[in-house]
Amino acid sequence: MSQAALSSGPNKTGISAPLRSTMQTFGIGIVFLAICIFFAVSSEFFLTWNNLSNVLRQSSINGILAVGVTFVILTGGIDLSVGSVMALVGVIAGSMLTLASPYPLPVGICVGLVTGAVCGLVSGALVAYLRLPSFVATLGMLSMARGLTLIYTDGRPIPNLLPEFKWIGAGNLAGIPVPAIILFAVFVIAWVTLKHTTFGRYVYAVGGNERAAKASGVSTKLVTAMAYVVSGVLAGLGGLLLTARTTAALPQAGVGYELDAIAAVVIGGTSLSGGRGTLVGSLFGALIIGTLNNGMDLLGISSNYQQFLKGAIIIAAVIVDRSRK
Repeated sequence: MSQAALSSGPNKTGISAPLRSTMQTFGIGIVFLAICIFFAVSSEFFLTWNNLSNVLRQSSINGILAVGVTFVILTGGIDLSVGSVMALVGVIAGSMLTLASPYPLPVGICVGLVTGAVCGLVSGALVAYLRLPSFVATLGMLSMARGLTLIYTDGRPIPNLLPEFKWIGAGNLAGIPVPAIILFAVFVIAWVTLKHTTFGRYVYAVGGNERAAKASGVSTKLVTAMAYVVSGVLAGLGGLLLTARTTAALPQAGVGYELDAIAAVVIGGTSLSGGRGTLVGSLFGALIIGTLNNGMDLLGISSNYQQFLKGAIIIAAVIVDRSRK
């Protein structure tokens, strides 16, 4: 039998190569569709536009975070700090964009994004240049950013935000939630960056085989550090949207968001060992988590069970990833 025939036949699990390829390409979309059908049958309110709009708004923030975390995980790292960075950016930008503040909207947004970038740069430098494990570096940044948030606000929320600032989190454009439009723009830019730029190819190369990438002339340390900067900037953007949506800058905002972002990326098929994954998968992962949260709320399922289910899904996704390898 020819090698081509062998490669196109079933593997030891009994699944043919074409079917296996189709499952890897479209499996996450099929899972998402199945979840939507289940909740549509289970609840009459699921397919209403108000509810679907709410799902999009909720999923958009996690989707933006997931895009940034995807860059980090593709390099073989992890970013646990995005939730705390969201809170820090939210209170800094929020304090500049209140009714009593003289700062215009673009200035407050830019300061927030720069704050996120600085946090990402610190984490990236610790990982890339001081060779700290990403888990340790970003766990430290998680604690530092949360501490700075509480110091900056003295533990108090910042209310009375500008109406135009609140609009970017709670408003609609042509009936579509503004955060969903921002997510689409972020996704397109990030997809082009990963697929059609030198930096994107280097991100995959560093995660796939850092030694080989370095031997090929890739500045692996710079690429790794910049991946964390991307994650920090998008965490900042997520923090701005979350603050605008809640209509107040809350020092306790963003708690647990890092877990949802990582879960979205893992569910989407990005390998935790780096070098393999897609932004499309991460986007579907964020939509799946948002849909599950919304659907279980509609069915009256306790948040405790929701946490358990998300943990089980993460474990299952990692098991699938390990079995592929």
